Amino acid sequence: MSFAWPLALLVLLVVPAVLLAWWLLAHRRRQAAVRVTSIALVRSAVPARGRWTRRLPAALLVLALVVLSVGAARPQVQVPVAADGTTVILAFDVSSSMCSTDIDPNRLTVAKEAATEFVQQQAGTARIGLVAFSGTAGLVVPPTDDTDALVEAIDALTTSRGTAIGQAILASIDAIAEVDSSVAATGVEVEADEDADYAAAAIVVLTDGANSQGVEPATAAEQAAARGVRVYTIGFGTDEAAASVCDASEVTSGSAGAAGGSGGGAGPSQTIDEATLTAVADATGGEYYRAENADQLGSALSDLPSTMSVVYEDQDVAAWFAAAGALLVLVAVGLSLWWSRPRVRG
Repeated sequence: MSFAWPLALLVLLVVPAVLLAWWLLAHRRRQAAVRVTSIALVRSAVPARGRWTRRLPAALLVLALVVLSVGAARPQVQVPVAADGTTVILAFDVSSSMCSTDIDPNRLTVAKEAATEFVQQQAGTARIGLVAFSGTAGLVVPPTDDTDALVEAIDALTTSRGTAIGQAILASIDAIAEVDSSVAATGVEVEADEDADYAAAAIVVLTDGANSQGVEPATAAEQAAARGVRVYTIGFGTDEAAASVCDASEVTSGSAGAAGGSGGGAGPSQTIDEATLTAVADATGGEYYRAENADQLGSALSDLPSTMSVVYEDQDVAAWFAAAGALLVLVAVGLSLWWSRPRVRG
């Protein structure tokens, strides 16, 4: 909880002053007490009240003063709200290991289908951009609401050698910076602010392996975290050995890999670096997902909008404190009047 007017908390100094005045008054009354010869007469004149019935209204009034004093400082709490104009960059791994057939017909085909469905589901709710990465990373489609252009670009992705996850994150940050002035490009020095809100932007890294070239993912994650850009990571694939087979249209000309529906012999698929992907997500406020088949990948992508389109804003709750303080005052006064009412003795 934070306060818009923290100096107003100085009003709380009145509380010990009130308690001191209360104690002095009670002490003075005891000193000025008059001795009487008939205890029965006193008991008949004074309503029968226990110690707690005398002190409870006063305690409630003091508590009300504390609550109202805190409310005067305009307390604020962070609450999740739906972000307007969210920008999402889908960083898509097109390394040659995406031709692995451990997921039928191969990882690349299934990942393309899932990414296409994700883009179509987000139509009209977010601007989506596409970054493809293998040994290097590059922006394929700038953030746009043109679903057809995104689907066409996803379908045209081809594989190549290498896996540059860190570079893909940096390229995604720069793509966001082009359309969101609140996010600085990677060449700009930015100091991390733990109290800053998240940007209305997120990066989704879909990969089946580990970083093998370029900047380290942890370094790129620091850049994203400093800008309030969350990175969600998805590790796609199994640990089973499988043949690597891609259609000729799915392989970049001149790169190593199978084409024309034939492929090399079975071999171990590239191992997913789950520790790094989890660390990247944790460092930026995102989340890591593991998907070993088409259904799990589809579920992971479908789950993303419920978290990445949410940002946190400070909400003033002074009205709640004012209402609570007023209620305490009413209860204190009501109890005092009720217990002090004259009693008719028969």
